Amino acid sequence: MAAIQWQTPHPGYSLIAGTDEVGRGPLAGDVVAAAVILDPQRPIPGLNDSKKLSESKRESCFPVIQENAIAYAIARANVAEIDNYNILQASLLAMSRAVAALNPQPEFVYVDGNRLPQWNFNAEAVVKGDSRIEAIAAASVLAKVIRDREMMAFDRQYPGYGFASHKGYPTASHLAALETLGPCEIHRQSFAPVARLLDKGS
Repeated sequence: MAAIQWQTPHPGYSLIAGTDEVGRGPLAGDVVAAAVILDPQRPIPGLNDSKKLSESKRESCFPVIQENAIAYAIARANVAEIDNYNILQASLLAMSRAVAALNPQPEFVYVDGNRLPQWNFNAEAVVKGDSRIEAIAAASVLAKVIRDREMMAFDRQYPGYGFASHKGYPTASHLAALETLGPCEIHRQSFAPVARLLDKGS
């Protein structure tokens, strides 16, 4: 596979972070964000947008990113916050928490998507940033691995929903399980398929 041509980092800054979130689409579980400041002298072999990597490739990249990054942090917005604020605001909140937890703090932040959190960092939103900005790709891998592991643990805690396979996304099997079992504690009550069932049961 040919090496990815990452976008050249913003000139004039040495500590540049990338941040991304995972879990906007699922009906269950937290939205998880990561922020990463990569070391230009220690590239991550095989790094790519987490959606373009197999699960095994993500798992193998995960410790390499942690070992070679100048800094990284994981944060989240929980299910209650998603239901209270809406998924967009919860995603921005999770990313802002991840960046705030970096040590050292970045001089500039690339954010995946088209919206910036409300903060005082010099920053740029980059659409499809996880396939253009190396630090965003690294953040996407960390967030995806963490969230997938959590959903696999939830599969054992809440058997029958199939969380280990669909990770909370609204697949046919997940929707069928919801109809049969009803929502559990980690389902997002503000999301339409869950809200409809709750309305029916009230």
